[in-house]
Amino acid sequence: MVIGLEVHIELKTATKIFCSCPTAFGAEPNTQCCPVCTGMPGTLPVLNGQVVRYAVRMGLATGCAIAHRSKLDRKNYFYPDLPKAYQISQYDLPLCRDGHLDITDESGETKRIGITRIHIEEDAGKLVHTDEGTLIDCNRCGVPLIEVVSEPDIRSAREAKAYLQKLRAAALYTGISDCRMNEGSMRCDVNLSVRRRGETALGVRTEMKNLAGFQYVVKAIEYEFARQVKAIEAGEAIVQETRRFDPSSGKTYSMRGKEDAEDYRYFPDPDLVPVEVSEALIEEIRAEIPPLPDERKAAYTEKYGLSPYAAEQICMTRELADCFEAAAVCTDYPVLAANLLLGDVLRLAGAEETPIPIAPKRLGEVAQMLGEGKLNSGGGRRLIEALWERDLDPAAYAQAEGIGQISDEKALSAWAAEALAECPGAAADYRRGKTAACQALIGRAMKKSGGRANPVRLGELIEAALQEE
Repeated sequence: MVIGLEVHIELKTATKIFCSCPTAFGAEPNTQCCPVCTGMPGTLPVLNGQVVRYAVRMGLATGCAIAHRSKLDRKNYFYPDLPKAYQISQYDLPLCRDGHLDITDESGETKRIGITRIHIEEDAGKLVHTDEGTLIDCNRCGVPLIEVVSEPDIRSAREAKAYLQKLRAAALYTGISDCRMNEGSMRCDVNLSVRRRGETALGVRTEMKNLAGFQYVVKAIEYEFARQVKAIEAGEAIVQETRRFDPSSGKTYSMRGKEDAEDYRYFPDPDLVPVEVSEALIEEIRAEIPPLPDERKAAYTEKYGLSPYAAEQICMTRELADCFEAAAVCTDYPVLAANLLLGDVLRLAGAEETPIPIAPKRLGEVAQMLGEGKLNSGGGRRLIEALWERDLDPAAYAQAEGIGQISDEKALSAWAAEALAECPGAAADYRRGKTAACQALIGRAMKKSGGRANPVRLGELIEAALQEE
């Protein structure tokens, strides 16, 4: 598969891109619009300067070249949610171009995904479908967007997800957007084609519109790839078209033929002057940008010994990274603190926007107890679950609840002996070379300890006993 992504990110400005209407999410339909954002005759748009600053900030964060002079164009198309029948966007002179993002997979390998351009534009309205017909809400008309267009460098659904997560992290770190995908402030269009291995020519692409969730992107890509391969192998032609992904069925469906750039009849907007960005302004905006994910990632691998993949996952949001840094100074075992964050804490958080209620100091204390052997992984999980509900002293809670790890040799040896006596079949399997049978014996002994035994030492004792016999 060959994939290029077009990602629309709503900018966190107080007002719209060309008028003073507010941009708050969730207002009553058609209460945040005016003659300018609905394109009434005789109205004149005025560009919101903060939109330019935010777009430049994102361009610098993704290694783009910033155009000192760009312009705004009218992109003409006729859909019900676009009342003026054109969108003000940028065509041949975008504000930012030729950038990139680096993604890291679970093996630690890094791949660079090119960014063709980042341009500013206005959002369209929203269609609301009811049993009686379709209604139009113009509140979103004129909400400022940047569109980030990648090169067709992505080769799998997993790479697409990693790229989107990294792009979202850049937007969150720079403060240009809240990127709440459930509210539509970050949406993705997937352009996908297929070709036989070894070929260099690109196949005919389809575009899947407005995917608002990482898992939706993954599922849409996997289905569309399989659909196109099946069609080609059956001798059918792939049609350039726009398709809709249905989350309930996991399938994509044709919506309409896909336009080419010339079909939009772009021309410079006659009501807006060119956008000029001086080098001094670029440097001023650059100074506003905090340390970005890649900078923090490098620090976490060098200073704390995290794997590149773990460091990348922690850097996906500033909240997670800030929490890790604060926890790492409270423990001698920062890698265990990172494992807790990426495992038990994220499992409890579930949704991406859920705040973490656990104080970083407490997270560091749990990591310290794990590192010192005072807790095993099961006890650590129970402690994190308790801390999620309320603040408490981890050591005192572990003692009161009896979840501390037991490393006493006498107790461990007794549980090991009982497990061996009760499971002669597993012991015999081990002696016949089935080494996996040892895990069954460890599990039996762990159960006898109420899950509190030191699993490493317990395993060593059981293996030693099996080898002696």
